[in-house]
Amino acid sequence: MKLIKGAVLALAASAVLTGCLYMNVKAPYDTDLNKTVLGQKTGKASSQSVLWLVAWGDAGTAAAARDGNITTVNHMDREAFSILFGLYTKTTTVVYGD
Repeated sequence: MKLIKGAVLALAASAVLTGCLYMNVKAPYDTDLNKTVLGQKTGKASSQSVLWLVAWGDAGTAAAARDGNITTVNHMDREAFSILFGLYTKTTTVVYGD
């Protein structure tokens, strides 16, 4: 019985704490990807934060488009990186276009 309770507790803790120690996720902003054309150019823009107190950067679409010299944005992705419950985080917007 103790073994079952321990297993249930471990499973519940892992479900609640998923991504708390380390997270590196890449996801599209668009949900309709049937006819997505990425384009020839790629641009990235990031923002970061440390200790939940200090944040800097510009992860906006315009900054990413400027980085890649893109005038027409065809598609966007988001990258999220986090360590130790958000002690350090980095969010990056990736744009594709021409």
